[in-house]
Amino acid sequence: MRTATRPLLPWVVWGVAAIAYAVAIINRSSLAALGPAAQDHFGIDATTLAAFPVIQLIVYAGLQIPVGVMLDRWGSTVLILSGGVLMIVGQVVMATVADVRLAILARILVGAGDACTFISVMRLLPEWFALRQLATLGQLTGLIGQAGQLISVIPLAWAVSSFGWMTGFGGIAATGLLVTLLATVVLRDRPGEGTAFERMTGRRGRLTNEARSLATSPTTGTSLIGPPATEMMAIQASDAARPKPKRVWDAPVRFWVKTRRLLSLPGVRLSYWVHFTSPFAANVFLLLWGTPFLTGGVGLSPAAASGLLSLTVLSSMFAGLILGPMSSRFIERRVWINVGITLAIAAAWVAVILWAGTPPVWLLIVLLVVMPLGGPASMIAFEVSRSHTPRSFAGFGTGLVNTAGFTASLLVILFIGLVLDWQGAGSPEHYSLGAFKVAFAVQIPLWALGLTMIVVEQRKTRRWMQEHGRKLR
Repeated sequence: MRTATRPLLPWVVWGVAAIAYAVAIINRSSLAALGPAAQDHFGIDATTLAAFPVIQLIVYAGLQIPVGVMLDRWGSTVLILSGGVLMIVGQVVMATVADVRLAILARILVGAGDACTFISVMRLLPEWFALRQLATLGQLTGLIGQAGQLISVIPLAWAVSSFGWMTGFGGIAATGLLVTLLATVVLRDRPGEGTAFERMTGRRGRLTNEARSLATSPTTGTSLIGPPATEMMAIQASDAARPKPKRVWDAPVRFWVKTRRLLSLPGVRLSYWVHFTSPFAANVFLLLWGTPFLTGGVGLSPAAASGLLSLTVLSSMFAGLILGPMSSRFIERRVWINVGITLAIAAAWVAVILWAGTPPVWLLIVLLVVMPLGGPASMIAFEVSRSHTPRSFAGFGTGLVNTAGFTASLLVILFIGLVLDWQGAGSPEHYSLGAFKVAFAVQIPLWALGLTMIVVEQRKTRRWMQEHGRKLR
């Protein structure tokens, strides 16, 4: 019986952590299919509507590095539970207020909680699983997260329209509470460490004491996975040798020194631009502007728009199943897989923008199948980062890379709202297809920037690895 529990616990821990991430996605994208409803509920224009996800993403992106630092210090369990509590409070506020200023405060709380979740889940994986499993598990985590996106597209929109604003968002808060309570009694940072409940009560169960990682043989006891082959040990050593801060102002100085030293690695910069370039189109569409574009621009019914948004989520989930094994097998070409997907997304959007009149249904389907591939493709950035980030910087590095795609997303969301208002098409009664085409064209310069930087940093990374005799693994 003991041996049977050893391989099962890592999967249970990962499963609960992945469900917590799915709930975070539900919270993040809870306005995805509710743009017009939110405008009616709060009586706001397009720029103010865009402020909801923009402020949420600013908080999310701005907290990634601080959360990464806290993650390296306090561990994944504390951060996941803290994020869950913040999102519960945020959605309770969102459900009960009619003042747009308080609603923005609610989205700030949701963004802060969301910021704690994903990188904490990713930080758990190397503690419980073998290196060869990490790429596939990362994609599966993203796939489960996309299931949360699917819930926010259809059931939440139905609940709000059928039972009201308070019931819909109150249901999200209740779901978050249940998952947070489950995480309290299941999540463990690594084999041998107790759950949050065990830490609070001071009593450790037999399951915790006998836990084993799938990365190690049961006979060797608990041990940490070795650092990637490309780890730059000099950075770790010099950083460890540096004295600890003794003055208040030393901490921020060391923070920026640490950031600068990490960004001195071309592989880390490469992973940043990989994450910057591929996911923002889908994020923008699913977080806010998809439903207004499909209903107010293309002229679809709300039901048809929700169906097409569901197609994007299903496409993303299917891609996650394929890209994980692909990035593990074709490790030398994983960056170019990301580039190819990004080019396909850009081509589909350019075709829609340049199409004379209303795009045909088949072109919209192509767009909504290709565009969400950017989300799973962005997970490749974390594989690149893991290959080039020193282990002691793991949380910090993951947070740094994770800011990229969301920085691009919040910029595009804001620019689209501004361009719509500039054209006088900033409210549902003034939406038009032509105005949306002009607005969505703001994505093109960001694709050009990201792809250019990927090519530049890929060459620098290859040269750096040759100079240091490193190989990917």
